[in-house]
Amino acid sequence: MKAVLTRVSSASVTVNDEVVGSIDCPDTGGILALVGVGVADTDDAWETMVRKIAELRILDGERSVSDVGAPVLLVSQFTLHGRTAKGRRPSWSDAAPGDVAEPIMNKIAHGLRQRGIDVSEGRFGAMMKVTSVNEGPFTVLVEC
Repeated sequence: MKAVLTRVSSASVTVNDEVVGSIDCPDTGGILALVGVGVADTDDAWETMVRKIAELRILDGERSVSDVGAPVLLVSQFTLHGRTAKGRRPSWSDAAPGDVAEPIMNKIAHGLRQRGIDVSEGRFGAMMKVTSVNEGPFTVLVEC
């Protein structure tokens, strides 16, 4: 499982001209979490991802989402598993198929909510327009 976590003051996801998920957090900051589920992920990788999103100290003042009650915008991003070492066309064979990845993304969202975190989501499998106002900019790559 891979993720790109970006510290933001706001972010949103639009599908067919409809905002389906958004966070607005100019005071505390929040996290835009682009998460890709892989075919080789272990059964408990989603739990590790929940912990990383909630506890990594990447907000202002070396604080975490859990420390300040910051929101998270969670977006499925299978392209994080694209292999580009050969040729000009990425290979997506390392990405989990939708019927495997979607339930895992749901587990991540549920796990974050169980920790009391405000979670907004994109729409799985849809063509999404993601906008964000990055803070810092501060972005980290996470692999579980």
